[in-house]
Amino acid sequence: MLTIEEKVKAFKALGHKTRFEIFINILKAPYVCGINNEAKEDDIIAQATCVGVIADKFNYSLPTISRHIKELKEAKLINMYKEGNRIFLEPNMEVVKELADCFNSIVKGEENEHF
Repeated sequence: MLTIEEKVKAFKALGHKTRFEIFINILKAPYVCGINNEAKEDDIIAQATCVGVIADKFNYSLPTISRHIKELKEAKLINMYKEGNRIFLEPNMEVVKELADCFNSIVKGEENEHF
């Protein structure tokens, strides 16, 4: 369960137009990426070749996309993980559902554990 601070961080992350567009794109179609072997071993975002694909789709620079993906990852809205020679970039549906429940509770005027 997310803390109130984590929920605020997630909503703030989605409050930026570019990040929101990237997130919606990932939500609709998760990415499976190759690995850029020239990137540092501990920088999974730089290793993900699909960052370039996302950059082309939105006509943004690679550093811009990398920064926004990092923000989405830090806000727990997306998951990135390596498996063999691939990197998976997908929505964190557990967090998405929790945020949706939180928002729905607010809209309905309910006072409960969702916020």
